[in-house]
Amino acid sequence: MNSKMFAASAALTLTALAITGCTPNNPTNAEDGRISVSSTENECKVSATETKAGPTTFTIKNDGTQVTEFYVLGEDGKRVVSEAENIGPGISRDLTVNLAEGKYKTSCKPGMVGDGIVGDFTVKANAEAGKVSENEQQQRDQAVAVYSSYVNKEAGELKSATEEFTAAYAAGDDERAKELYAPARIHFERIEPVAESFGDLDPMLDAREADLEQGQEWTGWHKIEKDLWQPTAEQNDGKKYTPLTQGERQQVAEKLIGDTEALVQKIGDTKLTVDQITNGSKGLLDEVAASKVTGEEEIWSHTDLSDFQGNIDGARKAYEVVKPIVQAKDPELVNSLDKKFAHVQELLNQHKQGETFVSYEKLSKDEVRELSDAIDALSEPLSQLTGAVLG
Repeated sequence: MNSKMFAASAALTLTALAITGCTPNNPTNAEDGRISVSSTENECKVSATETKAGPTTFTIKNDGTQVTEFYVLGEDGKRVVSEAENIGPGISRDLTVNLAEGKYKTSCKPGMVGDGIVGDFTVKANAEAGKVSENEQQQRDQAVAVYSSYVNKEAGELKSATEEFTAAYAAGDDERAKELYAPARIHFERIEPVAESFGDLDPMLDAREADLEQGQEWTGWHKIEKDLWQPTAEQNDGKKYTPLTQGERQQVAEKLIGDTEALVQKIGDTKLTVDQITNGSKGLLDEVAASKVTGEEEIWSHTDLSDFQGNIDGARKAYEVVKPIVQAKDPELVNSLDKKFAHVQELLNQHKQGETFVSYEKLSKDEVRELSDAIDALSEPLSQLTGAVLG
């Protein structure tokens, strides 16, 4: 991502801007709610720094040579309002956000590492913003209520499953901990976009070793994953892996529990919007394409397919809660999404093993490619979801 690492260095962004000498956003007003963004290695050119409240579409073009990301952030520069991830060189991506009046920041993150290139963004009052029919407003409110209930339920189950998992791990019952690892994590994967919106909490829970910034402390699920599925020296950059001591195990387990409890609390206090739900659906699919299909997410345990299932579950739920709205506006889009979600699930079911999945290592190159192609096919219509709901 990624946003896992974004907030960990947010406090340094202003310094980074001064060092890089990046061009600030052009102080113009986008009255039509459409804004272009050009991301390169050294610049984040946003065509306007002001717009009026309501649906705003950022068309992000990667004019650089590295994969980039684009964020709309709260005024503090930490809270992720919405994001578009994994935009390859030469690729354009639309991000539609229903913005309320207020102060924001925009950020490009070339290479998906470092501090990002940040600019100020203002949303002005708009008397016409948010005006929809009474029926559609009821549908939106219902969608938010159902999805919020889903997220809170998954967060509660994540907490319980994490407590059971960490108890086994801290007690040295490695076989039991391995059995519990993927079933616990699937609850996190289902609600990952919400978790990512809470700044540095997400990387504390879910950062991979390869994601770490210099000097950053490594905590969370993947540190425990590595300690349970201990790599050989060849797998560990030629270095013999040193298992965590009993005291270190206890410490990392307690940290994971504490951060999970903080996540549950924050989720309970969060009020979602319908566009956050729909953009989150696309974000979950991007997660699959970026790290699940490649096998990078669970590099030691190879439980990637369980994470894959969690992301698909969450994306499908986000789609389903807004489906009545989309059905009235774009029935062809509904038909396409229904078929493509079903196809992805059909492919996943081929690799089921009891209540979980086979090791990702057991999939052939053709099977991985088939999954990847199905995700790509689903990604295109899913990218239209927010526009269909807000349009």
